[in-house]
Amino acid sequence: MSSLLITTDGPVATVTLNRPDVRNAFDDALIASLTAAFAELGNDGDIRAIVLAASGKAFCAGADLAWMRRMADYTHDENLADATALAVMLRTIHETPKPVIARVQGDVFAGGMGLVAACDIAVAVDTARFCLSEVKLGLIPATIAPYVIAALGARAAQRFFLTAEVFSAATAAETGFVHEVVDAEGLDAAVARYVQAFLGASPAALAQAKHLLREVGGRAIDDALVSDTARRIADIRASAQGREGVQSFLNKTTPSWMQKQAEEK
Repeated sequence: MSSLLITTDGPVATVTLNRPDVRNAFDDALIASLTAAFAELGNDGDIRAIVLAASGKAFCAGADLAWMRRMADYTHDENLADATALAVMLRTIHETPKPVIARVQGDVFAGGMGLVAACDIAVAVDTARFCLSEVKLGLIPATIAPYVIAALGARAAQRFFLTAEVFSAATAAETGFVHEVVDAEGLDAAVARYVQAFLGASPAALAQAKHLLREVGGRAIDDALVSDTARRIADIRASAQGREGVQSFLNKTTPSWMQKQAEEK
């Protein structure tokens, strides 16, 4: 049985963690598979949105216990190599030029929090629980920290990093860690709404918007930033999809990416 399933439905790819017997905990093999999958899908011109999902009752329980047992005997260099592979996986998901939606159907613990935080949108069932449990094991959530802190906010992260307490989907939504909480019956419909929104947008603009978020967030508003943002809007206005989008809006016509969506339906 494959630990990672990849399916496509027209322009939408679904990447499914498929280790329900270990609550979709990841090991070095799954990390490598996720990295390769998102790198490939990110470069696939036919794919316009990606859903990260999971099979079974839990979304992701973090690191696999058998993998952790092996790591207990690793040298510092071997641990560094493993940690770097995880960091590369998270960055690959986060920087994928296509919008990524986390379909959270169950609990998210430890490293699984990094997976959700690396996605652009997170939709969770109301029964899902969340936890940054690392300090209870004598560890810290280091590799996932840049994404989790950005998603939770610094003050909430301070609490949950240090207490390792389990918190609810409602609390995850209050902090902004997840964007929407629904019941189990409404999960797929909620994910589909986000997918449709992405399919209605310019693929090039979505990729540039993601890049803008990464590059501009947290920067001081100075002359360099003002110049940078002015250049970005000038560049995209002059681009093929930028010109087409503005002309379609002014002339009340349908841009090619919307026409393609209608044809695929």
